[in-house]
Amino acid sequence: MPGPVTLEALDLAALLCSRVCHDLISPVGAVVNGIEVMEDDADEQTKIFALELIRKSAATASARLQFCRIAFGAAGSAGAAIDLGDAESVARGMMEDDKTKLTWKLPRVLLPKNRVKLLLNLLVLAGGTIPRGGSLVIEPIGEGDTMGFKITSNGLNSRIPQTVPTLVMGEAENPIDAHAIQPFYTGLLARACGMSIGLAPEGESIVVTAR
Repeated sequence: MPGPVTLEALDLAALLCSRVCHDLISPVGAVVNGIEVMEDDADEQTKIFALELIRKSAATASARLQFCRIAFGAAGSAGAAIDLGDAESVARGMMEDDKTKLTWKLPRVLLPKNRVKLLLNLLVLAGGTIPRGGSLVIEPIGEGDTMGFKITSNGLNSRIPQTVPTLVMGEAENPIDAHAIQPFYTGLLARACGMSIGLAPEGESIVVTAR
């Protein structure tokens, strides 16, 4: 049976760092591979391919770093506010690709930092419900500094990963690892904002809310 999770501050920081490294290791590794190809005596066509690989992978790494800076990092001083326009920019860079499209319906306003961090982490949760890609529609619940969020995901074989709801509630059957830390951290952010998270199927969609 799931039980409450208690993490020391150092363990939480280490697991979040591991999560960030996990997000970055693939594109950074691809950059290194591309450079190695460029350094070899490859033909011109191969070098063009390697340069394109480097360009795309560097852009991916940059987008993920910018996202993680806000979603997991300090992103400004304590009590700072963040522009939802900036949140949209990093969300598109992180989440949007050939398979997944975002429809952003939030107004461009300043919101407390933790509330924006929560929004970005909710997007990660919602993205995890459509492993084969699809669409994510982000809408406000209410307005002003107390604004909540609703994210509707649609995609082939959309589902709520089995462990996510309990992790969001701060509970788990097994020790928390780098894979599980993100939904657990999302729950911490929600409670810090005085909000609760909902994950539920709605027809063929999955709806993630924070209010």
